[in-house]
Amino acid sequence: LIYPADRELSERERTNICYLAFPDSNSGLMGNVQFHFRIRQSPQSSPLHARPAIHQYNTSCPVNIQTEEGYMYGYVYFRQVKDRTLRRGYFQKSVVLLSHLPLVSLFTSVLDLVAPEYFDTGEASLEAACHHLDQWPPPVAGTTLSLPLLGTLLQVRIPSRQDKPGSSSLTPSSPLHNAQGPLSVMIPTPHETEAFRILAPVLPHLNLLWELVLTAEPLVVMAMSPTTAANTVQTLVSLISPLKYGGDYRPFFTIHDSEFKEYTTRTSAPPNVILGVTNPFFAKTLQHWPHIIRIGDNTGSPSVQKHKLKKASGLKTVEQKPGVYTKYRPHLQADKGLVKRLLKGVQTGRPVEVQSALLRRHLLELTQSFMIPLERYMASLMPLQKNISPYKAIPSLRPFNPDDFLATLELYGPQLTSGIRGDWEGLYRRFFRSVNFSLWFNTRYQEVSDKLSELHLQALSEADLGGWVSTRSEVEVVDMVLRLRSKLNDADSLQTSQLTRDKLNAHIQTLLFSLPEDLRSVLHAS
Repeated sequence: LIYPADRELSERERTNICYLAFPDSNSGLMGNVQFHFRIRQSPQSSPLHARPAIHQYNTSCPVNIQTEEGYMYGYVYFRQVKDRTLRRGYFQKSVVLLSHLPLVSLFTSVLDLVAPEYFDTGEASLEAACHHLDQWPPPVAGTTLSLPLLGTLLQVRIPSRQDKPGSSSLTPSSPLHNAQGPLSVMIPTPHETEAFRILAPVLPHLNLLWELVLTAEPLVVMAMSPTTAANTVQTLVSLISPLKYGGDYRPFFTIHDSEFKEYTTRTSAPPNVILGVTNPFFAKTLQHWPHIIRIGDNTGSPSVQKHKLKKASGLKTVEQKPGVYTKYRPHLQADKGLVKRLLKGVQTGRPVEVQSALLRRHLLELTQSFMIPLERYMASLMPLQKNISPYKAIPSLRPFNPDDFLATLELYGPQLTSGIRGDWEGLYRRFFRSVNFSLWFNTRYQEVSDKLSELHLQALSEADLGGWVSTRSEVEVVDMVLRLRSKLNDADSLQTSQLTRDKLNAHIQTLLFSLPEDLRSVLHAS
């Protein structure tokens, strides 16, 4: 059963979704269970960047919550209750919401409304929900959106690139009933999970986990429930925010997944992926992985637990104690002060939301301290604006030299903004070998190249081409006309002002009128 009915899924997508829609464990979960997964999309699907709403979303939101070409998310609401009228004695059914947007909190709230209504009243409620979803505005970042759904108004603000990192203009609330309108629910961080509640079992190893995610090491989370597995993986990926995680990650992964053999083979090193699993079979299948997080029953109030660090080779059987299994030795010292502050918060009854905010603030500052020297060095590679000539090719960015960068750390390193000590240089060298560095560098390189193109367009628009043309041959003038036309086409993908475009068009007309009429006609026709 698929709504809307006109949406098509490939056979592979259908099979993966059907298996991922149900818990893959022996825990006998009863009642309602919510979790999410991430899968590869069929190559036949239309490219995301070609959709105007998605393009607008990706250009205005932070890079770490952009959509990703070739992937989609599934948000699951699973119900299992005893029912003697059924042959198996149990009612088991899942409602799955598919989206390209990694907005976990938002779509969890959506399913909180849609799934129970479907289980109670049937398919008509799904039709009503789809009708409401069709009325929703595009996902515009930086704007508070009012999203009506089945008698409830969801108030959501997707973060913008212009926001101060870690801020939110909405505050969480319990549902509020307005006598003049529907129930209203605020979702201040539609993309985030409850970081403190999720990371509490492994909090003493926070810096270690941050380094593993930063350097995109293969990592598997083994949990009792898909909710714990999925939320832990999603939170791990967000540890390095606002840096975008460049590896693959599967919040919930089963033995039936079409990529199962690819990720469990022993013939090659484990891939750069973070997996969330619940099936005990993985304890044996993935015991060769270098980093394993084993999480026990996480029900009840969150508490900071002292799970020991254990050698990866120790994970050989299903009956393993919770903990972090790895041979990795962190480059940086742990921040014991953070754990003490959070422990004190538990003792004094500090709200989980505040604990999560403190935790995310620490991680944000740590990531920023690591990235600021890289951003500064990258900026130093950019040519000076005065060296950009309208009559010459666009100057290139100077090559990134790791040794030159490391030489800047003594004066401009992380110690300027972070009190954490350790082998920062060793961590940078490890980072340079990771897919996270490749993604960051390629993104920055493209941004700088676009900026240089914009500056070159601006220089061309302000050049005195009327004076230039008087000393040039017809061949050179024709070449300049063709160059300007090409530049105008490039301007469509750049943030070029209309004034600059108008000036370039005026230059083209000036150059055309300087040419003989026959040549001008040929250029007009081309």
